[in-house]
Amino acid sequence: MVPKGTVVKDVETGKVIADLSEDGQIELILKGGKGGKGNVHFATSTRQAPHFAIDGEKGKEKEIILELKLLADVGLIGFPNVGKSTLISKMSSARPKIADYHFTTIAPNLGVVKTQQGDSFVMADIPGIIEGASQGVGLGIQFLRHIERTRLLLHVIDVAGTEGRNPLDDFNKVNEELKKYSEKLGNRKQIIVANKLDALQDEENMMALEKLAKENDMEIFKISAVTGEGVNELINYVGKVVKVLPKEEIFDIEDRVIYTLEEDKDEFTIFEKKTGEFYVEGNAIERIMRRVNIGDNESFAYLQKMLKKLGIEEELKSKGIKEGDTVHLLDWDFEWYE
Repeated sequence: MVPKGTVVKDVETGKVIADLSEDGQIELILKGGKGGKGNVHFATSTRQAPHFAIDGEKGKEKEIILELKLLADVGLIGFPNVGKSTLISKMSSARPKIADYHFTTIAPNLGVVKTQQGDSFVMADIPGIIEGASQGVGLGIQFLRHIERTRLLLHVIDVAGTEGRNPLDDFNKVNEELKKYSEKLGNRKQIIVANKLDALQDEENMMALEKLAKENDMEIFKISAVTGEGVNELINYVGKVVKVLPKEEIFDIEDRVIYTLEEDKDEFTIFEKKTGEFYVEGNAIERIMRRVNIGDNESFAYLQKMLKKLGIEEELKSKGIKEGDTVHLLDWDFEWYE
């Protein structure tokens, strides 16, 4: 059982095996081994308590990556301490820990936002993205992957510059990290949210941000998450936009690998290393030898039966095996006789 939103990847290739984004979704990740058979399976009317049983087979093994990507319609992005946590608490029932930190929160917060029209959407407060996030600075990659599923990004900017940063620099640096991490993410639809309107001292910051929005054909909302100014208008607009945006796929079809339940073929090869010594190899003989007890007469009889059934006995004869020759089956050596 894994959380909804978990993506399963192959360690060797990096390809996606499964995207578990639906409730109750079940996917085959790797094939298990065939089950064994107890002695009751071989009981007959004349042999009611046989000593013979067959062990189960080992399953296949593979190293995988389990990567959780939050399921949200809207993602709040921006530098640390620009007011994202305060905004999500105003827009939804989420109650993140809020304080005048000079560093970012360490985990995303999810909240359900309801519009005046009765619609709703899920919003994620993504911890602050800083310069170098795409290379892992400040846990950046862990944060960036949570934005991949979102359909819309609200780029929250401290328009008052309370941290001593320039709002335009913040916008450009965050978008640069998005593009470095993923071209698709860099092109995701954004709305600029000019926050901390209540603390704005320099109108030039707002004018520069409005100019940037116009040049990039982006909507801009002026708000104060602390006082609530402009928040309802933002909620209603975002609700309308989300309704018409398609769901984002987190991987391309060519980046996915699917493991199926293909049956293993009973294959074997026989070769004579030197005169009179025959080696039998392949998955067919490995499966048989794992399931028999050579020290038990009934189990040994089963081995002989399977060698004949799979055509190994006939193949040995065609290769010229003679009475007294040696047959090597994995770690076991047998003398051939008719």
